[in-house]
Amino acid sequence: MADTIFDVVVVGGGPAGYTCAIRASQYGLKVALIDANDRLGGTCLLWGCIPTKAMLFSAEIWDHLKHADRFGIDVAAPKLNWKGLLARKDDVISRHTKGLDFLMKKNKITTFKGFGTLTGPAKDGVHTVDVKLADGNAESIKAKKVVLATGSDARMLPGLKADDTILTNYEILKIADMPKSLVVIGSGAVGVEFASIFRSFGADVTVLEMLPRMVPAEDEDVSKELLRLFKKRGIEVNLSIKDTKVEKNKDGVLVSWTDANGKPQSRQAERVLVAVGRAPRTANVGLEKTKITPDRGYIVVNEWMETAEPGVYAVGDIVAGLPQLAHVGSMAGLVVAARIAGKYARPVNKTRIPGCTYTDPQVASVGLTEAKAKEAGYQVKVGKFPFVGNSKATILDAHDGFVKVVADAKHGEVLGVHIIGPYATEIIAEAVTALELEATVEEMMFTIHAHPTVAEALLDGFSSVEGMAVNV
Repeated sequence: MADTIFDVVVVGGGPAGYTCAIRASQYGLKVALIDANDRLGGTCLLWGCIPTKAMLFSAEIWDHLKHADRFGIDVAAPKLNWKGLLARKDDVISRHTKGLDFLMKKNKITTFKGFGTLTGPAKDGVHTVDVKLADGNAESIKAKKVVLATGSDARMLPGLKADDTILTNYEILKIADMPKSLVVIGSGAVGVEFASIFRSFGADVTVLEMLPRMVPAEDEDVSKELLRLFKKRGIEVNLSIKDTKVEKNKDGVLVSWTDANGKPQSRQAERVLVAVGRAPRTANVGLEKTKITPDRGYIVVNEWMETAEPGVYAVGDIVAGLPQLAHVGSMAGLVVAARIAGKYARPVNKTRIPGCTYTDPQVASVGLTEAKAKEAGYQVKVGKFPFVGNSKATILDAHDGFVKVVADAKHGEVLGVHIIGPYATEIIAEAVTALELEATVEEMMFTIHAHPTVAEALLDGFSSVEGMAVNV
């Protein structure tokens, strides 16, 4: 490859990276993709979004089987086949990694399995990325543009090291047996999703959160409802905790903390999951050889994902201020590919990003929370519609939760939609579209929704802003 000059080289094969590479190729550019893992897909496909949701779906089926008689079905007592569950999860991953390999060939993208490092500024308009290949050899890749998409790693509490007892999202996906007890430190998306999974399968689950509410990025009403429903499921949740300490012992792990009232507490469990966020994977990629000065490891970019080094872009979890979500990284990759190819593009709008948490019940949101809308100076009108009034939710035996709509009282523009309940992560797409098109509550009130669907709850949700929900 010494004489080949690519139009763009993408460093990192996760959603941000492979999406950028594919779109760039579709625009007619000559593309190379470098990835340090043995399979493409990054954290999302290999250790995050996809395997976790596969396990959550198994947990959903398990919950239905436990109450099959409520649906008019008599079944023998179900047995959990943990090895089979993990095998299905791995099969889902394998199908999609093979799919990515196919897409690389289909789009004529040259792939390199190895660790890529920047060598400095472009020379005569050409960048060079050195690659330490997985087979021990080395390669120098030349390209007119470079896109960094190296992803992130799970953060660990100081003094701790991940193993088969102290887990991150990586280790918990391959534990050999179902734990009878689990302490989860952190109540963001990763923490509450695994709490939901293991509670469904019968584990005693304790959630510890330093902040005063669960899923703290969500609207406060959603946080309160998830707390209520987790407690209803028998999940112990401790908020506003501090001084967390983890000690391994012969029975697993002893986790101690100081509660909101200043009293010492502790819990013995077989395993502990540390879910306290993710750190950008930017070490040793050669940033120091460029004009890029990382901010706590994150890379600062402009609205077009351009870094301080001309010709070098950054997308995905490594970008400062960008939510660490696979779909955000993917869109950033599409934006960069279009910019490099000289095609139409528009920047990622952070107020139009859907957030999804696949617990039971599901949580999804887009736009401003009620509190953020008020902070921004809007005159706010709020509507809330409970799923108990939705006929499809009754069919699904999933009555808990609600749709909450935050709107501008002056002009009626939809500012935010927050959902907790059945299929929330699916129906949020309508709300994203509404915000993208700057729709008003009135316009959404006259948008026909099919019946019976869970999505109808959105129609009543928009109507509730004007106090005119029909089904409650």
